[in-house]
Amino acid sequence: MLNSKIPAGPLDTKWVNYKNSCKLVNPANKRSLEVIVIGTGLAGASAAAALGELGYKVKTFCFQDSPRRAHSIAAQGGINAAKNYQNDGDSTYRLFYDTIKGGDYRAREGNVHRLAEVSANIIDQCVAQGVPFAREYGGLLSNRSFGGTQVQRTFYAAGQTGQQLLIGAYQALERQIALGNVTQYSRHEMLDIVMIDDKARGIIARNLVTGELERHFGHAVLLCTGGYGNVFYLSTNAMGSNVTAAWKAHKKGAMFANPCFTQIHPTCIPVSGDHQSKLTLMSESLRNDGRIWVPKQQGDTRKSIEIPEEERDYYLERRYPAFGNLVPRDVASRAAKERCDAGYGVGTSKQAVYLDFAAAIQRYGKIEAGKRGINADAATITQMGKDVVKEKYGNLFDMYAKITGEDPYEVPMRIYPAVHYTMGGLWVDYELMTNIPGLYSLGEANFSDHGANRLGASALMQGLADGYFVIPYTIGNYLADEIRTKAIPTDHPAFAETESKVRDRIHMLMNIKGTKTVESFHKRLGKIMWDKCGMARNAEGLKQAIKEIQQLKNEFWSDVRIPGEINEMNPELDKANRVADFIELGELMCLDALNREESCGGHFREESQTEEGEALRHDDKFMYVAAWEMKGDHEWQLHKEDLNYEVVKPSQRSYK
Repeated sequence: MLNSKIPAGPLDTKWVNYKNSCKLVNPANKRSLEVIVIGTGLAGASAAAALGELGYKVKTFCFQDSPRRAHSIAAQGGINAAKNYQNDGDSTYRLFYDTIKGGDYRAREGNVHRLAEVSANIIDQCVAQGVPFAREYGGLLSNRSFGGTQVQRTFYAAGQTGQQLLIGAYQALERQIALGNVTQYSRHEMLDIVMIDDKARGIIARNLVTGELERHFGHAVLLCTGGYGNVFYLSTNAMGSNVTAAWKAHKKGAMFANPCFTQIHPTCIPVSGDHQSKLTLMSESLRNDGRIWVPKQQGDTRKSIEIPEEERDYYLERRYPAFGNLVPRDVASRAAKERCDAGYGVGTSKQAVYLDFAAAIQRYGKIEAGKRGINADAATITQMGKDVVKEKYGNLFDMYAKITGEDPYEVPMRIYPAVHYTMGGLWVDYELMTNIPGLYSLGEANFSDHGANRLGASALMQGLADGYFVIPYTIGNYLADEIRTKAIPTDHPAFAETESKVRDRIHMLMNIKGTKTVESFHKRLGKIMWDKCGMARNAEGLKQAIKEIQQLKNEFWSDVRIPGEINEMNPELDKANRVADFIELGELMCLDALNREESCGGHFREESQTEEGEALRHDDKFMYVAAWEMKGDHEWQLHKEDLNYEVVKPSQRSYK
């Protein structure tokens, strides 16, 4: 049933051969084909701009007031590309291998190799758009390291790479809007897919300002709506980030793949209390120069600067000497949790570790003094070092200081792992099409490129690769057979029926008139998910979680209170619709986690670990993509896509 459509032939020629043989649509026919793009972050904006440039009639939808508000702006650290500017041994194969290994051998070789191939094109595209990447003194683009690699391949724009890349894609999108090739609908949310003859043929969207439901036809629909990390309530995602578009597609038959694969980011500002509604990410780029440590003494209450060097445990450097502080995110996160659980955590909550820049400040200060030929005293060296660090990471340090009230130039940052990215998502084939013809999923909304753990600086790479360089070819392969399909009027019975069901659900929500807020249900769901389907899981806890989520769902649909009216701007109604979907997703995530009886990536099954406490995979039983088909309330059927490794030989991961 699942056909991944991976092209035949050697791995390094699959994409080239595909492009040489895929069907084409001539320019005149493109003008009569309509494409809907849901979401205008990096994947959506780049796809819409590229398809508009090709001549398709494109409609884009985002629930923000502008595409520039997409959560892609929050990606700070950088974007990977195999350009080997540092001459340090990087290559397309090395990026491919690092990504497969970093994902704990749970990703498709074909998709990942294609991603590595087009990565270099992304940098050229973005430089041409004017993205202000950091540069070396001589003018060449600068690189830094990220976790899970031993080369420097990450291009960056200070600590705001995502924002700068999104501005580039946004400018390209706005140009197409001005030319009339793209129509942009802001403050609109997709609430269902319209199916005609088993193909995706349009959407029902809600105007979030007026509350009106709208019908829109498309020969194809692209879901570029990001990840579902907010199922945990507390995450680094923007407050509005949700799973609704993908979940509506899932309920229409699109399979949801590897839903339990969640990225835990090791470098976040710790939770400070129950008042918080989101968490703040400190870029992984800080692990280039920051050293992570805890006191060697359990329950140490001294201030960080009072603890001498010999009484500090740089535990990542101790446990993983080959990679040190640049181990992948899942390894770093699990190690931090282990230290805190063992009683070595710091701060008032004892759920934090230190990220210390003191050594980097001294190192950079001495280098700067040497460059200037100065025999500087200690204070001058320290100041020059701080200036270098400020130039590289200043906005991140400022953000930390504003949130915590502490000066990270003087004392170490306190960090702890938090939910950041989701590797699971809608199942797609090599062409990025779901199992529903005409329905595509790009970027974080699909499952395809990262396996069980995403390496840092790969999210921006995937989003732009999918939008700029993959979908323009693969969608043509489908639309070439649709040129005789005329635009279907939106008074077609399928549109009317789908809109009616959306309207009925909205009225059902509004008519509950219970006593509890939407937020209270979301918080309770998040606690269940983090406690029992978070960094560590076990079979008993997951079974309990499934029962608790089913009970929470019943309570939500009988006792939630939504103020306001339907036909007006009603953010609480919007939130209720999203939380209802999160609750159903949470159950599937726990079911998927229960089924996967192995530790893999950041998904630590307590029943499956090595003698040293590391994750223990079971390739003989679980080397597959788990694609779930919804059959009814609380009922899913598992479909398995076997992962066949022709080039990489899976082994127990080691970063020691």
